[in-house]
Amino acid sequence: MSLLPILRFPDPRLKIPASPIARIDEGIHRLARDMAETMYEAPGIGLAATQVNIHKRLIVVDVSETRDHLLVLINPEQVESDGCQLCEEGCLSVPGIYDKIERAGRIVVHYLDLDGRARRLEADGMLAVCVQHEMEHLEGKLFVDHLSPLKQKRIRAKLLKQARITA
Repeated sequence: MSLLPILRFPDPRLKIPASPIARIDEGIHRLARDMAETMYEAPGIGLAATQVNIHKRLIVVDVSETRDHLLVLINPEQVESDGCQLCEEGCLSVPGIYDKIERAGRIVVHYLDLDGRARRLEADGMLAVCVQHEMEHLEGKLFVDHLSPLKQKRIRAKLLKQARITA
């Protein structure tokens, strides 16, 4: 396994929509393992393939306290949602930035597991927030896109300044 580089906002590659995965092979298994290792090391609770510059519909999520309940969702599709919740979110692609985002309170997602079996996930709370956040990455959307243009401009400037300082 190996750690993958995580793209940082405002990298335009984060805006590229992901393509469906047609075949689950060893390459997809390796990608899922590498993404999980990258997510845990970062540390984070979710990671979309888009964030590591691989534009395939694959996300990994683990919101457990013990960091041992990894979910791998291939070609996830949200089929139901209801209610709403306001939750402070952050993102591995937007380091150090947090803001409150409104999301559905409960969702149902259909996806494939690593064995190619169709699965159904019913989620609420933090798991629902995380899955919605990661699925948006697959569409080329970041949580900062929910914020005002002024906040987006400030975040972009702050992250570009940090990148120049560390370069």
